[in-house]
Amino acid sequence: MSLAKSNRPVVESLDALANRVASGTRLSIGGHHFARLPIALLRAIAKSGVRDLNYFAWAGGLPLELLLEAGVIGSIDICFSSLDIFGLAPRFREIAEKRRLPVRDWPALTMIQGLRAAQQNLPFMPVQLPKGSTMMERCPALTNYHDTRTGMEIGLVEAQVIDTLLLHAPRADSDGNVEIYGAKALDLALTGAARQVLVTVEEIVPAGTLQQGSRNTILTRNLITAIAEVPGGAYPTSCLPYYATDYARIRDILEGKHGLLIDALGSDGPSELLRRAAKVQATDVVPQPFRDGSPEPAHPRVDEIMTVRIARMLDNESFASAGAVSPLGNVAYRLAKATHAPGLFIGTFSCGHVDVRAGTMTLSLLEAMDASSAVSHSGGDEAYSTYYQPGIVTHEIIGAAQIDALGQTNNLELSKPSGGRLRLPGQGGMSDVANMHRDYVVYVPRHSRMALVDSVETVSSARGLIAADERMRVGYRPGDIFLVTNLCLFRFDETQGQLVVVETMPGVTRETIVAETGFKVIFAKDCHEMVAPTALELKVLREQIDPLGIRRLEFVGAKDRGALLDEILRRDLDGTAHIIGEV
Repeated sequence: MSLAKSNRPVVESLDALANRVASGTRLSIGGHHFARLPIALLRAIAKSGVRDLNYFAWAGGLPLELLLEAGVIGSIDICFSSLDIFGLAPRFREIAEKRRLPVRDWPALTMIQGLRAAQQNLPFMPVQLPKGSTMMERCPALTNYHDTRTGMEIGLVEAQVIDTLLLHAPRADSDGNVEIYGAKALDLALTGAARQVLVTVEEIVPAGTLQQGSRNTILTRNLITAIAEVPGGAYPTSCLPYYATDYARIRDILEGKHGLLIDALGSDGPSELLRRAAKVQATDVVPQPFRDGSPEPAHPRVDEIMTVRIARMLDNESFASAGAVSPLGNVAYRLAKATHAPGLFIGTFSCGHVDVRAGTMTLSLLEAMDASSAVSHSGGDEAYSTYYQPGIVTHEIIGAAQIDALGQTNNLELSKPSGGRLRLPGQGGMSDVANMHRDYVVYVPRHSRMALVDSVETVSSARGLIAADERMRVGYRPGDIFLVTNLCLFRFDETQGQLVVVETMPGVTRETIVAETGFKVIFAKDCHEMVAPTALELKVLREQIDPLGIRRLEFVGAKDRGALLDEILRRDLDGTAHIIGEV
């Protein structure tokens, strides 16, 4: 594979950059969730007349929605596609459910190792198999390999070359070096695996300037093909330290209030509030402005009980990783660190922000807050090799659409009662970390027979390595499998061979749990009622960690979600404005 690039990238216009993308080629996207997405360049490519692109990236989300709307995608290779707090991605769902385009689902580590093989000019790369899941059947690039020396079963993934990588970054210098600030996502592995790397930046600065920065990563000029200076090129997503994500704007765009995505995404730019928000430090963010002043209920709500129970699983020796879309887990981690486990090690932004402070959960300020408080910044590829694969992470709280008595989960697709399929976001890295993390903790906010089933339709994730000896043999710590729901807490019992109820929610009867569970329910001999949150835990949760109640988004149905989301967005902007005024 020839990846030869010039020592001095070309500086050209946005349209010239877009015209470098050829029909029928493999396209990948840098950035992460709603951070540093190359929105302006994506819009230019969507308008360029290109067709039949293979979209190859860890996440789909907003970029994939835009390109699907433009009709330029021919096939999709992803690990996950969601619109974060805004729910499922409608265009992706439609094409996946109606089988209009080929969609291939990848375990995250398999995709990373495929990129690393291309980066290192190797035909393939070894990878830990996602044992327990059926993801191998969905990923044609992954094959089984028996190592005769150790007797281990591992995977081999073919090198995955990217034709074109699109990146947005804060700055480049006049020599063509590109600077990334904060979490790096998969940008380093993608850059190494790409034949051409097209970058938009907020500004081009004199040579030598980037070396004077802090908390940044440099992609050297000989890895970059071409650069365009496009201020606001990631808006309405973020580009720290220039501007924060405009969640309210994204909400309006996704609701169709500004027309088609291709037009709406380019019709405005970041406000002064968002520019100032991007420079906020963790110490600037205090919880009071985000509280609405209304009286809290005398008794804890179910979302609070679940959050507190998860937080109690963590201690000073825990390492908790916050995944792609999990407000409940993120809040629980921060609660534990702010109360009984100050030594807790937290990674957020899929471990892009490493060892962050507890802080206050917001929307507009969270990325800047975590980026400034993190001890270090990482990428998804680095997080896997440094923390996940060696088994260092103890917890990653993961939501599931379906789970059965064996702890097998399904986040890929469901059968609709009326017929047809309901496409779900995907498993992301769940199939990997189910085995790698010490404790495999799954949560279901709304316990029902449709969620807790006799047998999941597709096993997107499950712990295939359960016994202590088999885990230690491959370098993983022995641990537990837990399922936390709004009715009870299950723990996997090896002697029973299934999940067993060990705690019931306050006021919930055993009869209710049995009636709402689709598999045979077994109660542990010492099953007892869950200890209710203390006054201190509730006070810290409500007033300090999550005054906006972001965790509640996981507990409401579609009918009520919009109103709650609007309330959170309004209070988030009001609180952010107050903080910015105080900075």
